[in-house]
Amino acid sequence: MPTIMIVDDSGYTRRTHRKILEGAGYQVVEASTGMAAIEGYFLHHPDLVLLDLTMADMGGLDVLQKFRELHAGARVVVISADVQRSTGKMVAESGALGFLGKPVSAEDLIGTVREVIEADAP
Repeated sequence: MPTIMIVDDSGYTRRTHRKILEGAGYQVVEASTGMAAIEGYFLHHPDLVLLDLTMADMGGLDVLQKFRELHAGARVVVISADVQRSTGKMVAESGALGFLGKPVSAEDLIGTVREVIEADAP
């Protein structure tokens, strides 16, 4: 069962996404800060990280950069309320595999997760 890490400072968002993902059969771990995400990444070795851009301690792009420095194969999809084209471009240039706008529908969330997880399947 693939493990998905949800990184978001909003408890509501983490709970909502957890419910959707667990209902689809994924194991879920959570982090509410950028530093907790970096630590949790190496504790849990998630198959995919769903990463918010705006958090109090570190920006999501900084967390993404740290993931890429420490593990070039880190798979990250950014989920943000900032849906400007320039933000999507920055996210893609930073190495994220996808970008979803908040609020994200259950169908879009599951579809994107499946697409990224199954991209490396044999």
